[in-house]
Amino acid sequence: MSTTANKRVAIVTGASSGFGAAVARKLAREDWHCVLVARRRDRLEEVAAETGGEIEVCDVSERDDVFAMAERIATRHDAVHLLVNNAGMPGRGGFLEIEPERIEQVMNTNYLGNVWVLLALVPLLEAGAPSHVVSIASVASVLAGGAGGPYTASKHAQIVFSRSMASELAPKGIRVHAVKPGFAETEGFPQDRFQNDPIGRRLVLSEDDVADSILRIVRRNRREMFVPKFYAPAGMLYGVMPVTFARVLGWFSRRREKAYREESA
Repeated sequence: MSTTANKRVAIVTGASSGFGAAVARKLAREDWHCVLVARRRDRLEEVAAETGGEIEVCDVSERDDVFAMAERIATRHDAVHLLVNNAGMPGRGGFLEIEPERIEQVMNTNYLGNVWVLLALVPLLEAGAPSHVVSIASVASVLAGGAGGPYTASKHAQIVFSRSMASELAPKGIRVHAVKPGFAETEGFPQDRFQNDPIGRRLVLSEDDVADSILRIVRRNRREMFVPKFYAPAGMLYGVMPVTFARVLGWFSRRREKAYREESA
């Protein structure tokens, strides 16, 4: 059935740009066959032309669309060996700032999108075992307390889902991982606020930095990984003193947001 005999098959969501497109390029160079999933057909076709992959136009927040996509993939491939659950969107504000529809959209894409894609593809991942799932979370999934409440909530739900599924899927030979990047420059997440901040700019990751970490976490078979790794001590401290740490993060976030708005005025 498979059109890619002797090649490992990877499915990458959010593959039309950003981390998804970057990791698809790297996988293709390592002789993986990629199924590229996103909403924008024109951008998917561009990445497919670079990588030799195939495309699936799908909105991961729509459960029926996701399960229909999985059925189509199953007609072409007997097994899937890697799923990169990358599709996501920014919140662009706190709970009191953005409209309710945006809050729903963020949760449906960042959290439920991960849920539907993984659940729909479990049979193919089990057929490809030992196989891997990499969820692209965020440091915000652990370090809550800034101004982006809806985004942080969606990423926290995503990391809890990843941890739960790691236990449930282990007996099936499916290994679940989570990459937690810090500030990163992508089309959907421009880091304009660091433009005039030479220290802050050093903290901003590139798309390739995160794509490299996706491949690294699979090779090393690690459960979770902060990128850069210096966020790890902050994550442990947050676990010990969550309320205090959240207050500090909130103060720091409000201060930076105020300075950014004054600069932009």
